[in-house]
Amino acid sequence: MSPTRSADRVTLRTRARRHAGTRFGAVTVALGLVCGLLAACSGGSTDAAQPSGSPGGVVLGAVSNGAANQIEVTVPQVDSLRNALPAAVRDSGELSIGIGALPSGYPPLAFIGSDQHTLTGAEPDLGRLVAAVFGLRPVITNATWENLFVGIDSGRTNVGFSNITVTEERKEKYDFATYRKDELAFEVLKTSSWNFDGNYESLAGKKVAVGSGTNQERLLLEWRDKLAAEGKTIDVIYFPDANSINLALASGKIDAYLAPNPSISYHVRQTAGTPKATRVAGTYSGAGSTLQGLIAATTKKDDGLVGPLADAINHLITTGVYAKWLAAWNLSAEAVPTSQVNPPGLPRNGS
Repeated sequence: MSPTRSADRVTLRTRARRHAGTRFGAVTVALGLVCGLLAACSGGSTDAAQPSGSPGGVVLGAVSNGAANQIEVTVPQVDSLRNALPAAVRDSGELSIGIGALPSGYPPLAFIGSDQHTLTGAEPDLGRLVAAVFGLRPVITNATWENLFVGIDSGRTNVGFSNITVTEERKEKYDFATYRKDELAFEVLKTSSWNFDGNYESLAGKKVAVGSGTNQERLLLEWRDKLAAEGKTIDVIYFPDANSINLALASGKIDAYLAPNPSISYHVRQTAGTPKATRVAGTYSGAGSTLQGLIAATTKKDDGLVGPLADAINHLITTGVYAKWLAAWNLSAEAVPTSQVNPPGLPRNGS
């Protein structure tokens, strides 16, 4: 099929790629070194370039070291959606996209690619697709999780694509356009007999690692408080990066790791067949026990961008590009039927 200029047609060209296999530990060590240097220099890195492709094309899964099935998609500009953007964003010709993947990244969602430069992953790729719908040049900034929100608050970043969960507390400061289910997972050694069935009481006596400042940390701390009220304990443990967590799990220093399901599932695949193979011990909605959690593009409250973002994501859904994006990163199970603006999120009082 040849490219078309129609706003409702999308051309897909699949390119076969052979990827050299690299163990997860080696990959994340390299990522940590690269990202750590970037963080030390400026607290973040900006990459205005996209993975190379044909004119108007977006390469999904570029330089992913085998984490994705690389394809190229052509996404024509949709004038009606571009015209709906706030004038300042439209006239700048750029969409400033924030990612919170420093210091060591979190494959397959966001990480430094095998070229040691390009920020690849499902999250930056979706940002590039949305920018293409608007006919804007994507300018992607990789920062720490905390500095991602500083960028949004200051206006330096138009939108965050960084596995951000919709919560009622966050909705006071930010607007959300959803694009993926939010599932959390517990990772344990394959030899472990422990499983999580949704009952927090099964965590009693366990040592569990979690990322600081994350939605999953909030859930884990709420469970810790409930256990404390029952005279039971859980050790919540923090590490500086994914490498440290993986080493702690492999050595038995922790019993489990609670993190986004895509990252856990990816690491489980990477450790398969090794002496320290891991497995998923259970999943849980990022919005608690009574609500399906949702991941969303995140903007500053009332800046006028969230509506066009949701419309752009819905355009990608209806044209089939969204499904190709998920499939490229092995995330099809987390598809949503439509992008919603500011849906119900994790309640303030927890699950």
